[in-house]
Amino acid sequence: MVKVRFAPSPTGYLHIGGARTALFNWLYAKHNNGKFVLRIEDTDRERSTKESEQEILDSLKWLGLDWDEGPGKSADDSMYYQTKRLPVYHKYAEKLLNEGKAYKCFCTREELDAERKKAEAEKRAFKYDGRCSRLSAGEIKANIDSGKPYTVRIKVEQSGETVMHDIVRGEVRVQNSTLDDIIILRADKMPIYNFVVVVDDVEMGITHVIRGDDHLSNTPKQIHIYRALGFELPRFAHIPLILGADKSKLSKRHGETSVMRYKEMGFLPEAMVNYLALLGWSPDSEETIFTPEELASKFDLDKVHKSGAMFDNKKLTHINGVHIRKKNIDDLTALCVPYMKKDGLITQDDVNTRLEFIKHTVFLQQEKLQTLSEISALSDYFYRDDIVLNADAAKVLEKNSAEKGKILEILLSVLETAGVDKTKVEELLKTEMEKAAIKPKAYMHVIRAVLSGTTQGPGLYDIIETLGLEKSRKRIKAAL
Repeated sequence: MVKVRFAPSPTGYLHIGGARTALFNWLYAKHNNGKFVLRIEDTDRERSTKESEQEILDSLKWLGLDWDEGPGKSADDSMYYQTKRLPVYHKYAEKLLNEGKAYKCFCTREELDAERKKAEAEKRAFKYDGRCSRLSAGEIKANIDSGKPYTVRIKVEQSGETVMHDIVRGEVRVQNSTLDDIIILRADKMPIYNFVVVVDDVEMGITHVIRGDDHLSNTPKQIHIYRALGFELPRFAHIPLILGADKSKLSKRHGETSVMRYKEMGFLPEAMVNYLALLGWSPDSEETIFTPEELASKFDLDKVHKSGAMFDNKKLTHINGVHIRKKNIDDLTALCVPYMKKDGLITQDDVNTRLEFIKHTVFLQQEKLQTLSEISALSDYFYRDDIVLNADAAKVLEKNSAEKGKILEILLSVLETAGVDKTKVEELLKTEMEKAAIKPKAYMHVIRAVLSGTTQGPGLYDIIETLGLEKSRKRIKAAL
């Protein structure tokens, strides 16, 4: 059975790159009827926080990437937190020491730093020479008896090469002579990332390691650890990085990178999942709009690209708009209401007493809505007593100043006769404007500007009908 994992470090929010990695793992598990495991790599004790962990969990839940195994899925979560598994890592380290595959290194940080600086001065790559692997039993005992601290390193065979068969990148070869003996335990006995990730993946039965290709350089070291421990290798798949507009790795300088920030900005989780799936992966067709279920049915690693994928907010926003238009009005209104309340457009009392009106205004904006957070600005004039002309609306009224008064007088007359029934208003207004020799482009633009303060939005007659007779009259008279 296919089993994959996402293993974030709780040292900050879940960023876009991490979310895409989680998504690819989730999709691959779903596509193959496998399992998606979540574990928390919290060995960086200084930077790891419970707040960051909770934000990561909340982000995954918002995206709909529910895990089959991990925190909250069993009575004992300890298996999914590295800091709770230290005895396990120490056991494996001791096994390697006993088998002579690892050794205690007594070289101090100061000694290694001095050698590193020397190598830099001589313009050569620094590499630890493995001197402590050649210490005699007596020398080792003397160091330990004197209380000298030590790290634990795995011996790396220096001849030959390490060959990795990567599902995405193909065959990758690394000369063993370029690799140091690998530290697996620090002097404080905290295990190193490359060691714990191997132990965890094996003990959790991970069959496929799907991660960003910034981890590619770690893989040869991990392969040596697998082999030293006698473990079978998983399949590796290193997916392309997400890039900013300048083609460098996506970061804060390119804009928002936090998943939850996109939620705050009014993006739908299904739209975010849809867009992230297309960053570095292509379906068989030209189609770009998918539900998570459709993505899972189509996703496979053989269609993942090797080159980096550029993050494009405009494309994400377009996809979000498409998903908004697919929503039924009840669901869309429920999603919009928190933004309208936050912006002071409505209150909970309005939701309790005027829900149908709120639904109607959301329905009128659905075709134009690109993010949920836009709803208040787009619908403002339906809820306010007075309007403020935007710059474009002011230009319209200035351009048509000669006819403005006549247009509004005719409109008032039509409303007195037809009320605000949009069909009757449209028929009668067209007739009266033709009599006055006023072109549709002029009167429709003027009326929209006067009633809404904008030049865009839903149909003009929908606006009139929704505003009602009293508000429409008041705005017309104020403009006159």
